[in-house]
Amino acid sequence: MKTFKTLEAKELILSLQLLILTAICQAQDWKVSPVEHASAVIEKGGYTLYIDPVGSASLYRDFPAPDLILITDIHGDHYRQSTLDSLKTSKAKIIVPQAVADRMPAAFTPQIDVLGNGESRSRFGFTITGVPMYNLRAEAQRFHTKGRGNGYVVEHDNSRLYISGDTEDIPEMRALENIDLALVCMNLPYTMTVESAADAVLEFKPKTIMPYHYRGNPNVSDVQKFARLIKEGNPKIRLVQLDWYPRADY
Repeated sequence: MKTFKTLEAKELILSLQLLILTAICQAQDWKVSPVEHASAVIEKGGYTLYIDPVGSASLYRDFPAPDLILITDIHGDHYRQSTLDSLKTSKAKIIVPQAVADRMPAAFTPQIDVLGNGESRSRFGFTITGVPMYNLRAEAQRFHTKGRGNGYVVEHDNSRLYISGDTEDIPEMRALENIDLALVCMNLPYTMTVESAADAVLEFKPKTIMPYHYRGNPNVSDVQKFARLIKEGNPKIRLVQLDWYPRADY
C-alpha cells in the first residue's frame, strides 16, 4: 500500500472510498502521530501522551516532552528502558502494569502509577483504565497471558480512546462502549488475524478505527482487507490508516 509523506490529511479514493491519513490523524480531538509499529505520540487538550515508546530518542525529537507515558507490556516492541532513559521524562507520570514496573529502575518509582486490569487512575484531567489484553488461541497463549499486560481506555473531556495493546478479540474488547477512537492490533502469530480484529471492531462499534501493530512474523497483515471488512460490515465506522512503518515499503 502506497503512502503519502505529508502532515496534511489526504483522502485516497480507493474502491472502498476509505479515508487514508498518512502522518497525523486528528480524530475527536485526539491527534495521533505514529512513531513505529506500537509506538505513538498522542496530543489532546494541551497534553502529550507517549504510547509504548521504544527506539532511538531521535524518533521523538520533534514532539513535546510527555506528560503521560502509557506502557502496555514487557515485550521489547512496547517497553524499552533505554528509550525511557534517553527521553525527557522527568515531569511525566508513567502508567504501567505490575510486570513492567518490576523491570523499571528504582529511580523511576516516584513517577510510576501501577495499573491492573479494570483499575483506573486520573492524571492531568485524563482518566486511564486498564483493559485486559491476552491471547485466546492455545498455540499463542504463551505470548500474552491474561492479567500481565494492559490495553487502555483513556477518557478526556467526554471523549474516549482505546489502545488495544497485544491482544486477540477478547470478550473485554467486544464489550467496550462509547469509544470515539480505537487503535487495534492485528499481526500473527502474536495477536490476531484481520478477520478477528474486524469482527471485534464491528461488535464494539468505535466511531473511528485505526489499525496499528500489524507487522507480523513473517508477514505483514492485510490492512486493506481489514478496511474492506469494516466498510462492508458497518460503513458508519470511519477507518483511518496511518503509516506505522515509515522506514519500510509497506
